[in-house]
Amino acid sequence: MMFRISVLGAGAWGTALAAAFTRQRHDVRLWGRNATICDEINRDRTNTAYLDGAVLPDRLWASADLAAVLKAAEIVLFAAPAQSTGEVAARAAGLVARGSALIACSKGIDNRTGRMQSEVMAEHLPDHAIGVLSGPSFAADVVRGLPTAVTLAMPELDAAKRLASGMSGDAVRIYASDDIVGVQIGGSLKNVMAIAVGICRGGGMGASAEAALITRGYAELARLGAAMGARSETMMGLSGLGDLVLTCSSELSRNFSYGIAVGSGRDVSGLKLAEGVHTVSIANQIAAKHGIDCPVMHTAGEVLAGRMSAEDARIALMSRPVRAETGKPGGDVS
Repeated sequence: MMFRISVLGAGAWGTALAAAFTRQRHDVRLWGRNATICDEINRDRTNTAYLDGAVLPDRLWASADLAAVLKAAEIVLFAAPAQSTGEVAARAAGLVARGSALIACSKGIDNRTGRMQSEVMAEHLPDHAIGVLSGPSFAADVVRGLPTAVTLAMPELDAAKRLASGMSGDAVRIYASDDIVGVQIGGSLKNVMAIAVGICRGGGMGASAEAALITRGYAELARLGAAMGARSETMMGLSGLGDLVLTCSSELSRNFSYGIAVGSGRDVSGLKLAEGVHTVSIANQIAAKHGIDCPVMHTAGEVLAGRMSAEDARIALMSRPVRAETGKPGGDVS
């Protein structure tokens, strides 16, 4: 099965997805707001601003003309930064073909409204089926054609299965789900947890402390996800635990690298976008609204807001009161 796919966002993730699906024999068009980057992709088969060293497939076509990219698209992947999704969706309204499936590929919560990516898109494009693609995946791996497994969630499971089957290939394997909330919660909150774990790495706390913190971060992610309606099996799957482990264990993760820089006292002003920085404040507000205790997420927010030093954060995170790990409600590793 071959789809005509439009990818909106010519940054690292959008370019990597466009390259991967082009190699899997789909007809792919990539939109970027920067015409210079689009010209480079078409001329040199590179995107040095975001994926330096990667060679893009010859069949991939990029353009700054949104109408041209969206023309007759069967599937539209929204891969611009999470805080830009509303703007891109508003620009796409009226240009998206009737009956096309829209898929959110960015991981983050809108920090002005607290809405998930699918909800932001639905506000501007209410008459389309909207899904979410998420899971343990680095752009640098995907653009090189390395094996990657992700989850595609749609409101109807049959639709998710059809798209997942048709879009999957040798490199990118897609598993279907209808838990849109769970897939988005996992993808959004793991970025915040990665910053917290990075702060510990930056302070030289060691692998044992990092493993403990990842485990505690997962407990928070699962509790908050359950409160928001996510299913436990989703939190334990690719878009939850899988993405958390990947993001908290490699410096290819912008969020983990950002946390390392903060934890080691380095200047972060020149670092690339880390979605967790934009998500942490609204995520803590959502946790408070649901009455969910999230000390890892809260501590990361305090450090990023300048209200707590990295050293004090490390002490606070690793000196929580000792209690039962499992058992009665409230007994957990956080």
